[in-house]
Amino acid sequence: MSDELLQIKNLKTYFFTGASPVKSVDGVNLAVDKGQTLGIVGESGSGKSVTSMSIMRLIAHPGKIVDGEIIFEGRDLLRLSEQERSSSRTRTSSPTESAGCAGCAARRLP
Repeated sequence: MSDELLQIKNLKTYFFTGASPVKSVDGVNLAVDKGQTLGIVGESGSGKSVTSMSIMRLIAHPGKIVDGEIIFEGRDLLRLSEQERSSSRTRTSSPTESAGCAGCAARRLP
């Protein structure tokens, strides 16, 4: 039995706002095992929030997940129905960004 909780493969999320797409997330790969803690750090505008929002399938127009796999507890979230996505969404969360509270929302995944 695998201890892998979340696996992201080649995630690409683009925003279609003009002549050419803005490639906000372009080929992210990562894996998180049960009991692990993952922190995503980077410069402002580097795609941290878009990566998190993509994992939770909360990207709004003009954004679109154009490629990749988001496998949570063995199921590819990009292939689920809306009802199945809503159920899975309650099991994932993204802490609010706040410079004054860096690390305050840290939590262990089951």
